[in-house]
Amino acid sequence: MLKPTLPIQNSSLSQILIPLLDKCKSVAQLKQIQTLLLTHGLHQHHSLASRILSFLALSHLGNVDYSFRILSHLSNPTTFHWNIVIRGYSKSPNPNRSVSAFVQMLRDGIKPDQFTYLFLTKASSSLLKRELGETVYALVAKHGYESDIFIQNTFIHMYASCGYIGCARKVFDNLTRRNFVSWTAMLDGYAKCRDMNSARHVFELMPERDVVSWSSLIDGYLKNGEYLEALTLFKRMQNVGIKGNEVTMVSVLCAIAHLGELENGRLMHNYIVENELPLTLVLRTSLVDMYAKCGAIDDALELFLGGTMRKTDVLIWNTMIRGLATHGLVKESLDLFKKMAMVPIVPDEITYLCLLSACSHGGLVKEAWYFFECLSKNGMTPKSEHYACMVDVLSRAGHVDEAFQLVFDMPMKPIAEILGALLSGCINHGRLDLAEIVGRKLIEAEPDHDGRYVGLSNAYATFEQWEEARRMREAMNKRGVKKSPGLSFV
Repeated sequence: MLKPTLPIQNSSLSQILIPLLDKCKSVAQLKQIQTLLLTHGLHQHHSLASRILSFLALSHLGNVDYSFRILSHLSNPTTFHWNIVIRGYSKSPNPNRSVSAFVQMLRDGIKPDQFTYLFLTKASSSLLKRELGETVYALVAKHGYESDIFIQNTFIHMYASCGYIGCARKVFDNLTRRNFVSWTAMLDGYAKCRDMNSARHVFELMPERDVVSWSSLIDGYLKNGEYLEALTLFKRMQNVGIKGNEVTMVSVLCAIAHLGELENGRLMHNYIVENELPLTLVLRTSLVDMYAKCGAIDDALELFLGGTMRKTDVLIWNTMIRGLATHGLVKESLDLFKKMAMVPIVPDEITYLCLLSACSHGGLVKEAWYFFECLSKNGMTPKSEHYACMVDVLSRAGHVDEAFQLVFDMPMKPIAEILGALLSGCINHGRLDLAEIVGRKLIEAEPDHDGRYVGLSNAYATFEQWEEARRMREAMNKRGVKKSPGLSFV
C-alpha cells in the first residue's frame, strides 16, 4: 500500500480547516488556525487565504488592518483578495485606507475590476468626499464599467450622501435602465438631503415598493422633524399590507418618542410582538428610549432589566441612565452606572454626558467633577456638551467663580448655551461683575440675536442698574436688532 504523499495530506488538511475557518469566532482562534497553515505550508492556499481575509476584513469580530498585513504576505494575491480588504476599509471607521490599499494594489500590478470601484465609491460616500468619488468615476469610465447598474446606483448614493442631490439626480436620469435599487437610492438621497417633497415624488413614481423604500421615506420624515407625517406614512404602509422590519420600527418608535404619544408607543410594542419581529438590541433600545421619553419610566426599566442578561451594549445602558436622570431619579441613575461596570460595559462619552446631566438634576457638584475628570482619565476628550453640563451644575449650585473659570479655560470657544447657563447662574447668585462679562461675550458671539441684548439688559435691571439697562436697549436698536414679540397659547 502506498503512503499518502504530502500534497494529499495538505489537501485533506485544507478540507478540514475550511469549515473551521467558517466557524471561527475570534481573532485568537484564527491565529491558531494560521499557525497550522504555516506549519503545513498552506498559508498561500487561495480558498483558505480568502476565508481568512474575509473574516478579518468583513466580520465585526475581525481586524481590517490585520487583514491588510496578511494580504501583503501573499505571494500571488488576486483582485478578489484585494477587493476583500478594500471593501473592509470602506466599511471601517477609517475609509481613507480603502484608497491607500487601492494605490498599493495598482503598484503591485493587480488589475482592478468593477467591484473594486464599487467599494471605492462606498468609501467616498462614507468620507463625504465628492472629489474622490468623481476621480473614481473617471476611472470607471476609462475602464468601461460606466454602464454597470450597481456602480451607477452607488454613485447616486455617493452624491446624495455628500449633499449633491442634483448630481445624484443627473446620474439617475441618465440611466438607460433603472432597477429597484436605483429608485430606492434616489429616494434615500432626497430623504438624506431633507428634500421631502422630491423624496415623496420619487416614492409615488416607483414601479414597485418594498419595506426598504417605505422605511427610507419614513426615516426621511423623521430626520426632517416631521414626526406626524412619518407615523401617517407608516399607517399607510400597514394598509397596503407591507410589514415593518427592525429599521422601520426604530424610526416609528423614535417619532413617537419625540411626540410623547405613550398609548401609540404601546400599540407599536404590541405590533412588534404580534408580528414576531425579533427583539434585537437596537429595537429594544428604541423601546426603552420611547417609554422613558413618553413618561413611562417603570416600563422602560422593566424592558431594560428583562434583557440585561442577554446581549447588551453601551447604547442601551446610556439610554436607561439618561431616562432615569431625566425623571429626577438621580440616585437610581448613578446606581445603574455602578452596575454597568459589573457587566462589564465600557462607558463612552455619551455615558458621562448622561451622568453629568443626572448630577445637574440632583445638584451633585462633587460627583459631577468626578465624572468630568473621568473623561480625560479614560482617554476621552470632553466636548462642548460636557462643559455645558458641568457649567450648569456649578452655576445652579452657586459655584459661579468655578463655572466662570471653567468656561474661560475651555480648549474650544464656548457655545452660546454654555454662556447662557453661566449668565443665569451669575444673575441668580448676585454676581453682576461676572454677569456683565459673560453677557457681553454672548452679544459678541451672536450680535444679531435679540435675546442676548435683552438678557444683559435684564441683568442690569435685576441689580437696578437702570442706565446700563437703557444703554443696552439702545445698542440693540442701533444695530437694527428687533425684539421678537412674545407668544401665548392661552
